[in-house]
Amino acid sequence: MTACTKDPSVTPQSPVSGTPAKADQSVNNWILENMRTVYYWNDKIPASPDTTLAPSPFFYSLLYDYNNKANPERDRFSWIQESADELKSSLSGEEKTTGLEVKYFLRTTGSTDVIIKVLYVLPGSPAYKAGLKRGDIITTINGQKLTTSNYASLANDPTTFNYGLAKLESGKIVDTEVVKTVTAEVFQQNPVFLDSIYAIGGKTIGYLVYNQFIPGPNGSTTPTYDQKLEQIFSKFKARGVNELVLDLRYNPGGYVSSSVKLASMIAKGVDNTKTFYRTEYNKDVMAELQSQNQTAQLTTRFQTKAQNIGGNLSRVFVLTTGGTASASELIINGLKPFMPVITIGETTYGKNVGSITISDETGKIKWGMQPIVFKSFNAQNQSDYSTGFTPTIAKSEPLGVKQLGDIEEIYLSTALSQITGSGARISADQGPQLPAIGSSVERRAGGSNMFDDRSPLTL
Repeated sequence: MTACTKDPSVTPQSPVSGTPAKADQSVNNWILENMRTVYYWNDKIPASPDTTLAPSPFFYSLLYDYNNKANPERDRFSWIQESADELKSSLSGEEKTTGLEVKYFLRTTGSTDVIIKVLYVLPGSPAYKAGLKRGDIITTINGQKLTTSNYASLANDPTTFNYGLAKLESGKIVDTEVVKTVTAEVFQQNPVFLDSIYAIGGKTIGYLVYNQFIPGPNGSTTPTYDQKLEQIFSKFKARGVNELVLDLRYNPGGYVSSSVKLASMIAKGVDNTKTFYRTEYNKDVMAELQSQNQTAQLTTRFQTKAQNIGGNLSRVFVLTTGGTASASELIINGLKPFMPVITIGETTYGKNVGSITISDETGKIKWGMQPIVFKSFNAQNQSDYSTGFTPTIAKSEPLGVKQLGDIEEIYLSTALSQITGSGARISADQGPQLPAIGSSVERRAGGSNMFDDRSPLTL
């Protein structure tokens, strides 16, 4: 079993209604055999599952308490895809996309009209080339007004999108005649979105916007994005950064290997003898590891990094939303035993478990699945965030936003005010307070994971 990467925008799909697909007994047997071996909740798999189901609904029928939303410990995260190749490429941030990450709101309280706010645009993407930017408001797609009944299909199904834009005027949403045309294409995102250094009030403040834990581009053996993080922290260290603001508000997770590298450049007083996190597998796997004297593989230690700035830090600020998930939460949990972690924003997603990619090495079965196989604990044996980390300082993004890195942007400004002791400098026109009904980031968090690319599991 090898770990791979999963597209942050691929959401686990539960069985859908309509004409049922035919069961594929060979695929279902493969699914069941693997799940009974390595699935974290393998003792919860039904004794006699319905193998007459098609592969996708069959897979979801095996998951622990999948449909019981009242249980925060249920499996909300495992997923399966018909193409293992597509699953693997998407895990490395390569997908067909316009390059937009967005949030959806009701246009007014009680209305069925919907608007879309752009959270950020991937540099170099089709949306970026079309001139779309953070803070843009979309009210129509391909000439159709967005409503609660059509916004999901209009925002995700077409290949070419004609986005009709609105603007904020005196706190009100006003439609315009501006239309931006964007055609989705296969695009590789660079997760290292932005870094800055601010000298304010005698403090040297490093700021990093990091949107997915990806070592490097899909198909590349060079960890380009990990290397970029190292370059940034080398710069932070050379410039004497003594406060750090880590912006993970749009980061749904990814590879734990990248999480280890990032944490190792932040944590105070760590080296390769200190525990970053440990993993717990199902009872069968744990017993097998113990019998083979491989329990050392359950502990992941920090790395000794020359770029570490922990010696200059007394704390770290982490910016969060409901889309901050899995490997991002691993950073928060893993740093807490070594330094104060001050979170600003919204309660995080709540994902303290991780997965690996399973595909058929013979190539006869084309499906790929990403089941949960472990639970993570920090150096103090803590893993109590299945309902998310409640923010130290609660904030939410208004409709009207500044660009990321602007010192008047609400999240960053709040962090800077905590660091310098001055009042937050926040832009005046934040627009109306509207009911949020979801975001592409939270959708990614629901379909994204911690991917363990060093798992001791084998088949």
